[in-house]
Amino acid sequence: MTAMSMDGADGLRRVRKVAETLDESQRLERGPEYRVDLERIRFSPYFSRMSAVTQVISQSGAGLAVHNRLTHTVKVTAVARAIAVSLAADTGERGQVVARLGGCDPVVVQAAASAHDLGHPPFGHLGEQTLDRLARDRFGLEEGFEGNAQSFRILTRLDEYDRAGAGLNLTAAVRAAVLKYPWDRAEGDRWSGGAERPRGLTPRVPGEGAPKFSAYTLDLDDFEEARAAYPAIAARQQTVECSVMDIADDIAYSLHDLDDFYRASLLGHAAVSTEFRTWRAERVALSQLPAATLAATSRAPGRGLEALRRRLLAKDAWIAQDDAFGDSVARIQEDVVDGLLAVPFDGSLDADRALAVFMSGWVSRLQRSIIVMEEPPIRSGHVSLDTAAWHDVAVLKFLQERFVLHRPDLAVYQRGQASVIERLVEALAAWLDDPRDVHRAPRRLLDLVGLAELDYREAAIGLDLSRDRVHALAIGRGVIDYIASLTDAQARALAGLVSGSSERLWDGGQVL
Repeated sequence: MTAMSMDGADGLRRVRKVAETLDESQRLERGPEYRVDLERIRFSPYFSRMSAVTQVISQSGAGLAVHNRLTHTVKVTAVARAIAVSLAADTGERGQVVARLGGCDPVVVQAAASAHDLGHPPFGHLGEQTLDRLARDRFGLEEGFEGNAQSFRILTRLDEYDRAGAGLNLTAAVRAAVLKYPWDRAEGDRWSGGAERPRGLTPRVPGEGAPKFSAYTLDLDDFEEARAAYPAIAARQQTVECSVMDIADDIAYSLHDLDDFYRASLLGHAAVSTEFRTWRAERVALSQLPAATLAATSRAPGRGLEALRRRLLAKDAWIAQDDAFGDSVARIQEDVVDGLLAVPFDGSLDADRALAVFMSGWVSRLQRSIIVMEEPPIRSGHVSLDTAAWHDVAVLKFLQERFVLHRPDLAVYQRGQASVIERLVEALAAWLDDPRDVHRAPRRLLDLVGLAELDYREAAIGLDLSRDRVHALAIGRGVIDYIASLTDAQARALAGLVSGSSERLWDGGQVL
């Protein structure tokens, strides 16, 4: 779907050979192209839009300045670049492994990090789950909606730089570096590689496919072309540059969201401390609890950490270790629970400095904990955190999940956000189904339906789809693409307008 031709605007594009390898001389020659890719992503309206899309909790919901998708992305990019520069400069065995795998260009990594969250819809992961359900149940789109696949669709199809049908016309290196889950949804059901699977490939419900994937069937041509440029990378394995971006995303998520929740006083020291102290004091007894008992008493102190320990050991035996987990719990209890959280954030300059020093120290430590594997385990990328840092990130994520994401008040708020998306889907689908008024639908919505129809017509050749079925699928994908391109505020405003509950006619502005 991405045109393979010279870029008439800047003259920097070369014809991409599907089977080419990226040796060092080729990568040096491509340096200017990667810089062009990075700037095209950063100047994209989809990139700007992320400043008004929820990361975990919205600014309007929290009543204070918290991370949004754009500030999260900026920090992921900074962390990723630092790791990539270190790997690119490494002249030892680690650097040699990276070179054999296709290299690690810092600009490619920055571009991938800048693009990795472009596909997130309004209201963060809640919006993603809601759109996925509606795409499948309301429109019969078997692949549903997935934020990573949507990011790739934006780069290669929906966001256009200088000509129709070419997307942003990015190099294969950058497109491959965005493929965090390098397969389509159906791979979850057709997997034949054994009981152990890559992260994100195991269906939650048999027959529903992979819950995480990086390309819709409509965009597989671009997917396959980008992957073909890295013959040394195994199927369903990230490129080195992609795995650097993935690690940076984990580091930023585990620490920068902690920053938000600490500032918002959502991490009560007493409750968190009780969880950590109880698990350490009763570690042996908790390890002997039957699984059913542990599940039935999941909210009791210490049970959350014990459930995490068992889950890590069961799913990631390649790195998870009892002793390393215990060391990590102790380390985070000392530094985070009894260090940072023991002093409530009061908004003072002293509090800001203390938090900045804490965050800087942890980010630096995790950045220095990078290892490279030429033949990684199936659930790891070529670039990974070492054992201690890997456990630290897992425990930090647990802390936020347990004490923020599972809060009942957040659940009530998110259910309201889900209803906004549901109203939008129904209203826009009904509008497109109204032959007397469809011509007055938003221009961008009609354009996106048109793009999807072209894509499904091409796919219909191999899928034996009728014309009516193609049109129905195009409406579904177009509506989903349109809603996913809204900011939180635009989604609320548009839902109010189409439901008749708002009289602010000019509220929300144009989409993108």
